[in-house]
Amino acid sequence: MNRRRFLGLGASVLGAGAVAAVAVPSAAYLFAEGRPGRLLGSDLALPAAFQVPLPVPAVLQPVRSDGGGDYYEITQQVAKLEILPGVRTEAWTYGGTFPGPTVVTRSGRAAVVKHRNQLPVPSVVHLHGGHTPADSDGYPVDLLLPVGSPDPAASGSAASATDGMAGRAGMAGMAGMAGMRHMSGHTLVGERTHTYPGKQRAATLWYHDHRMGFTGPGVWRGLAGFHLVQDDEEAALPLPRGERDLPLMLADRSFAADGSFKYPAADASSAKPGVTNDFMNGVLGDVILVNGAPWPRLDVDRAHYRLRLLNASNCRLYRLELDPQPAGGDALVQIGSDGGLLAAPVAHDGIEIAPAERFDVVVDFSRYQPGTQVRLVNRFGSGRTTEVMRFDVSSRAVDDDAKVPDKLSTVEQLDPAAVVATRDFAFRRSGGDGWTINGDPYEPGRSLAAPALGRVERWRFSTDVHHPVHVHLDPFQVVARNGKGPGPWDAGWKDTVDLRPAETVEVLVRFGDYAGTYMLHCHNLEHEDMAMMADFTVG
Repeated sequence: MNRRRFLGLGASVLGAGAVAAVAVPSAAYLFAEGRPGRLLGSDLALPAAFQVPLPVPAVLQPVRSDGGGDYYEITQQVAKLEILPGVRTEAWTYGGTFPGPTVVTRSGRAAVVKHRNQLPVPSVVHLHGGHTPADSDGYPVDLLLPVGSPDPAASGSAASATDGMAGRAGMAGMAGMAGMRHMSGHTLVGERTHTYPGKQRAATLWYHDHRMGFTGPGVWRGLAGFHLVQDDEEAALPLPRGERDLPLMLADRSFAADGSFKYPAADASSAKPGVTNDFMNGVLGDVILVNGAPWPRLDVDRAHYRLRLLNASNCRLYRLELDPQPAGGDALVQIGSDGGLLAAPVAHDGIEIAPAERFDVVVDFSRYQPGTQVRLVNRFGSGRTTEVMRFDVSSRAVDDDAKVPDKLSTVEQLDPAAVVATRDFAFRRSGGDGWTINGDPYEPGRSLAAPALGRVERWRFSTDVHHPVHVHLDPFQVVARNGKGPGPWDAGWKDTVDLRPAETVEVLVRFGDYAGTYMLHCHNLEHEDMAMMADFTVG
């Protein structure tokens, strides 16, 4: 299997990654199981399941508030964390924890978040699901260099950011580099402020690293956190709240013998992006973490709980079920999707969730007898990865006035008759060109589409293998899979949709408020890092 190494914009750990071309292994080798990824085994003994209490990320408090909004500060820093019991793991973190602190904001009110980079590498922060101006969206080469790095604006050239970047901007084979936004104007040192105007409904969002060519290892090492948007409509509903409203970040990881995160980078120095041949279809860990804890447990009342499920894994798909199922089934009552509340609840026995997707579900634990141990299991897993976490049902009497109403929200339905353009995006493995969209690897600054503000378009995504497709700026509505209706997990506003092998999914999308360059890409992070991204320009 002859694989050419990926080229980077930078030749040191302070460089932004960019991809060139790659010769890939055979389809039979990569995709024998029909689902993405290859298992990376840990090198140390793994703990027993259900021994660690479920941690809940702390809510970040604003440093100040005024009539213009709420202001937050987050320091990106290296931290030694006890993820596996008795083992210290070096993580890249937001605020010293994994997951990072939860940012809770109000619809209609701006949130201004200042990030300070004290990591040994550049970073880029993307608010996933955020309706965000382009300059705060987290374009992958809008780098935030670590505190103390040379100022790239000093000489007016991106190459001055580090000595290792010298001459890279004009490298042969880096098509499209001349058309990309000039990095000296968008690369900052030390601190960057992101403004999120809050022009969106209540939803479960998340923020994560989005650096060109290195999103996979950045998220794998800990750069992820929740961002919850609240609004009056949702607050008026009798849904579970407080300690019974739980964000649950699912993430698989593997560990080296010394306790560090194990990751199959193609270049041990992290100077160039990509993973080794065997892992080109994604990296699967053998430890399932929930909110950063391995196979945790939680004592629950016999009451309704809201579970905000986020798949923050690099490439792992989950089919989540409760075991045992309550009498009558329909254990997971979905109330929300990526973009907020559904019009009405949808009951499921199980939920299939791809990387970056979110499902808000309500579970009524009063349907179980006191003392029941209810496992959240992954039917797509094998061995230890079939277990996710456990809920231990209490025997004490509690008050519970929460319920799921028959009507949740008035959700606007985009009108197919209003479509002004239809666009096709083919997500493919392409011979020597690696992972591509419409036959080409990513070229920063080259737009594949120019949708007009406020106009409805039909976008068709087609695939060879599994690709969870994410669109920035605004959510979309799934209207068809392979010429039929939407699938059972496609309801509501989505910003990420799972495309199964040899499948075509059609969505309606409308971009509003903010002109500029945004992205669509595969959220299998190894695919993304190896060129499966594209720009579109809204105007």
